[in-house]
Amino acid sequence: MPQWSDYTTGERIKVLRGREIRQADLAEMTGLSIVTIQKAEQDKALSLPTLLAIADALGVDTSVVLGQQAPRRALERGDRLMIRDLSRAVHDTAAGILPGDAEPVPLGDLELTTARCWDLYWKGQYIEAGAVVAPFLVAAAAHLHERADGERASAWGVLSDAYRLAGYVANLMGARDLAYASIGHAQNAAERAADDMRVALVGSGRSWVYLRDARLPEALKLAEKSAADIEPRFSKASLEELTAYGSHVNFAAVVASRMGDKARAADFLSQSHATGARMGQEARAHGTLFGPVSATTQAVGINVALGQTGKALTLIDSIRDVSTLTQAARNRYAMDKALAHADAKQWDKSLDTLEETLRADPDWARHQTLPGVIVQKIGRASTAQLRRVSELIGVAPGTQGFLPATAKTAL
Repeated sequence: MPQWSDYTTGERIKVLRGREIRQADLAEMTGLSIVTIQKAEQDKALSLPTLLAIADALGVDTSVVLGQQAPRRALERGDRLMIRDLSRAVHDTAAGILPGDAEPVPLGDLELTTARCWDLYWKGQYIEAGAVVAPFLVAAAAHLHERADGERASAWGVLSDAYRLAGYVANLMGARDLAYASIGHAQNAAERAADDMRVALVGSGRSWVYLRDARLPEALKLAEKSAADIEPRFSKASLEELTAYGSHVNFAAVVASRMGDKARAADFLSQSHATGARMGQEARAHGTLFGPVSATTQAVGINVALGQTGKALTLIDSIRDVSTLTQAARNRYAMDKALAHADAKQWDKSLDTLEETLRADPDWARHQTLPGVIVQKIGRASTAQLRRVSELIGVAPGTQGFLPATAKTAL
């Protein structure tokens, strides 16, 4: 299967344009003539101004158009534009640059927006969440700007939440540089708010960025510290405190499992289950989710990562109801379950779960890498269902090749 760099620049423009954008549409979006667009796609002529205009209209970096960097699989034009707008909001607000029409929003409205953004995020609606976070950042920065020096703690806290949300969306979308920048700004804002809980939450978020960037030792160290910093006294802990702590310690178990550290993962899992049992219910607090069902379902993925397939399957058999989880959490559990069945060579069960989830929530699925990993594991089983699942995620069974979803029809 061709790699992104194997295409010509003209072919890459055509792939990025896709079926939904005609040459005439791209000409209108860029202010260029149709003839100029045609020449660019035919590799006859591409000036620097034309390159910049096309890249901007398609919402990608020029390095992607030139083949120096591949776009993330299934990243559509709307996704790319959202990331671009989010990046501008993050960098501009951090530099104190606000649009001329930016108006401060009351703190109460900003807090409601925070809750709305997290709700979208945990439903798996990442593009919608990112689209809301961009103007939210501007509004939060404008609110901070109008506060007097002695009245800024709450404003800094909300701004920290906005940057953390931006970092989470960017990290999940594979925009790693933006994720690092956002988390850094979130940390600065949390420290200015003098809010220990927010500082710990941001630390856990940075740990997640490290994890996806394969910086495992640093991720584990930071995850442990974040959990320890907010460990409550169980006898006096509120539901909110237990929720935040449980999600933190569970994530520490995830990182330990990725390092293959069974002892530390088991210790964190024990604390996770104890916290969930103490809570007795699923809850949300400070942008985190946790409870007894979360503790058990996430333990499935942790045991799979440790190669303890038998333990994972035993846990799966014990789980009866996941309706209290968010849609994104249910989807993630389904992927962990499919991966456990794939490791156990239970191909049909794995494919059934995978196909059901991909069809039920395709928008969530196209931003995930785990479906492709599962298909690679069962690539040797050449069945009609495997081919259907492979088509859903744009990955050929048994291969590691890259091909954007639009390439199959655009070329």
